[in-house]
Amino acid sequence: MTFGAPEWLFLFPALIIAGWRWRGLRLHEPLRAAGLVTLIMALADPRLRLASAGLDLWVLADRSDSTAAAMASQSREIEAILERSRGRHDRIFHVDFAGEAGRRDRGDPVFEGMSSQTRTGLALEYTLGELAVGRAARVLVVTDGYATEPLGGTAEKILRSRVPLDFRLLTQSIAGDWRVAGLAVPPRVLAGESFLVEFTVAGQGDADVPWEVVRGGRVAASGTAAVRGGIGRVRLTDRLGGGGAMRYEARINPPADAHPENNVAAGWVEVASGPRIVLVTNYPDDPLASLLGAQGLAVELVTEPGGLGAARLSGARAVVLNNVAAHRLPRDFMAGLDYFVREQGGGLLMVGGENSFGAGGYFSSPVDALLPVSLELKKEQRKIATALAIAMDRSGSMSMGAGAGLTKMDLANSGAARAVELLGDLDAVSVHAVDTEPHEVVALAQVGPNRNQITETVRRVVSSGGGIVLHQALRAALKELKKAKTGTRHLILFADANDSRQQLNDYLDAVDELRAADATVSVIGMGTETDRDAEILKEVAQRGGGRMFFSADATELPAIFAQETVSIARSAFIKEPTGTQGLPGWSEIAARAPSWLPAVDGYNLSYLKEGATVSLATTDDYTAPLVATWQRGVGRVAAVSFPLGGEFSERIRAWAGYGDFVQTLSRWLAGDDVPPGIALRAEIEGERLTMELLYDENWNARVAQTPPVASLAESSGTSSAVTVHPLVWEKIEPGHFRGSAELAVGRMARGAVRIGSVALPFGPVAVAGSAEWSFDSARLAELRQLSVRSGGEERLDLAQVWRAPRPVSWRSIRAWALGFWAVVFVADAALTGLGISLLPSRKRALPAAL
Repeated sequence: MTFGAPEWLFLFPALIIAGWRWRGLRLHEPLRAAGLVTLIMALADPRLRLASAGLDLWVLADRSDSTAAAMASQSREIEAILERSRGRHDRIFHVDFAGEAGRRDRGDPVFEGMSSQTRTGLALEYTLGELAVGRAARVLVVTDGYATEPLGGTAEKILRSRVPLDFRLLTQSIAGDWRVAGLAVPPRVLAGESFLVEFTVAGQGDADVPWEVVRGGRVAASGTAAVRGGIGRVRLTDRLGGGGAMRYEARINPPADAHPENNVAAGWVEVASGPRIVLVTNYPDDPLASLLGAQGLAVELVTEPGGLGAARLSGARAVVLNNVAAHRLPRDFMAGLDYFVREQGGGLLMVGGENSFGAGGYFSSPVDALLPVSLELKKEQRKIATALAIAMDRSGSMSMGAGAGLTKMDLANSGAARAVELLGDLDAVSVHAVDTEPHEVVALAQVGPNRNQITETVRRVVSSGGGIVLHQALRAALKELKKAKTGTRHLILFADANDSRQQLNDYLDAVDELRAADATVSVIGMGTETDRDAEILKEVAQRGGGRMFFSADATELPAIFAQETVSIARSAFIKEPTGTQGLPGWSEIAARAPSWLPAVDGYNLSYLKEGATVSLATTDDYTAPLVATWQRGVGRVAAVSFPLGGEFSERIRAWAGYGDFVQTLSRWLAGDDVPPGIALRAEIEGERLTMELLYDENWNARVAQTPPVASLAESSGTSSAVTVHPLVWEKIEPGHFRGSAELAVGRMARGAVRIGSVALPFGPVAVAGSAEWSFDSARLAELRQLSVRSGGEERLDLAQVWRAPRPVSWRSIRAWALGFWAVVFVADAALTGLGISLLPSRKRALPAAL
């Protein structure tokens, strides 16, 4: 027997002394003495050692990618040995794990899409929650020992549970494997500051391993690492100018390699250059650059936006899009703007021009939802009809799945149908599905009376045949567009960037014929700019006077079709002087309203969205907003619908208040500096991101009123889609919060912590390499150490696991002791009330009379 609270046993000596000193307590009576002894025993929590009739063995099988081959060849033998050697009362439970864990006997879905992780700690915690009460248990982990994350707090939970942890290492060799064991770059540097880029090449034995370092997608350095004794180190110096963040990759290319999955490691370096505005402009000598720079803001002038990415937003206070068409901006950059504004507190300004707003193709783009103005024209305000031809690739490649049970063809059909829905009643449309020859789906017809029938027909196009023949598609569309007598003529060509057939220069002749018929051609390429036929498609768009879109993500097709249709058929840039009128909205930006210019040379027609504020509007029939603003999340957005540079900007640039207007608006967009006394630190270990939020007593009241909210936005290079998910905080102590999240390999993550109207952005960050294939020896040592501390061991002979000392099981009998005490107490009280004593009676001598 043992006691859970033995300190109560020290009452026994006190009771003996009390019974001897104060006999009136009657502690010498049997019932009272027995009751008090029982009560003290109950308070001390007596426990009996119980022998278990059997053992529950929980077998945790590592089903991650790195163990797949070894597990497939050894798992049946392991399970057979355990089954043969167990006793009659013993039980076996199987838990499969990788990035998640689940019981095999219940058929739990385990690691679909999660096999690139080995989360041993998660599997152990899951198993602890499944243990049967009152049964002796052991845990046997069958793994290679290389978890993708530290055990952390799991180790303490295992030790507290008193469940021994055994392990069996799968027999597999990592001989012949060369890997990038780690890439070290500083998370942040000053512009122009020199820093080290270091990485280690690891393997077995000696070898000379070729390497290269890629910076921003281009090879910056290369060489050969002299690996001696299994280790070779490479150190380089570099420096970065400007702002934003730069991605570094260390790659190796050994002549023979057992696991090429671990040959790449990556990291991000943020360039701190002070308050910065990214000016993406159509003008090489944009006058806004000098005006913004006069505010003490570093201005990053971007005239070739094709190289932009979401990482360029790092450290920026605001982004200005000055008359730049949407098709010139990479889609991942546009997709990144929403998180930049709403969560990271950035500012966004769109400036008018013929390549901006709806005319620039921003309708249904990620920017559309941020703007305080609506981009499409109302149907009754359109003056000119449009004839739109759509030629869609229906080749066999379009039958490939695109997720959610849809094919690429389904999504292209949806895009074409969306284009028809956005056309006006007086517009006309034709549709062809093209493989090696064109197939008429809809002959040129007025949209109004036929809209529903056309959209239903377009949605039924199916994929079949060979690759699209471009000149056939172009000439079929030309034939239909020639039927349109007036208005705008435009062709949207949708084609596979990797399977677009052409015969010599015949397709260029077809484009020239379209241009001669006053028709323009825009191209949507399914794929990327590096695909085999991408240059052909770009040439068609350039020669056709239209826009070029590439997308490797078929789910983006409906939005791209919508953007192009609105820019052609439902947008307008008014090219004539228009009067202006000031409105009270400017008071939300500055204390004093400017003396507005009386007229603008031209403007993009749009409409104010509900909840937005207008400071300047036109005096024509539209009363259209010229300067509109609003708050989106913790960020700010402004729309200036008239040009601030280039053509149609003579009046605004001659206006005396031009500079003050631009500078005041930019200061408002850039937002306020974060008050002192707060800091955010982000670190990555393996695939786990850990954030530490630290603040002083000056922030206590604000944090108490609006607790910190953290989020993470992840994106990949293969798609512009951004996944945003919240993070959970843990309060460590006053002034200290901690949060963590698992990062996906190959994805870039940006994050932010919001406290009321204050935002603390961080990132980008990324997993350095695949932790699943890093074979980190620290994880194996950690497993060995925990096994020993818990009373387990490495099991070379699996049958011996059943002969190991059974874990001791103790059962408390406090409840029984308290019950017995209650019975004794009641009995003693009853006997005392009746004057009955259980002590033997003794005659007492009477004292002699004096």
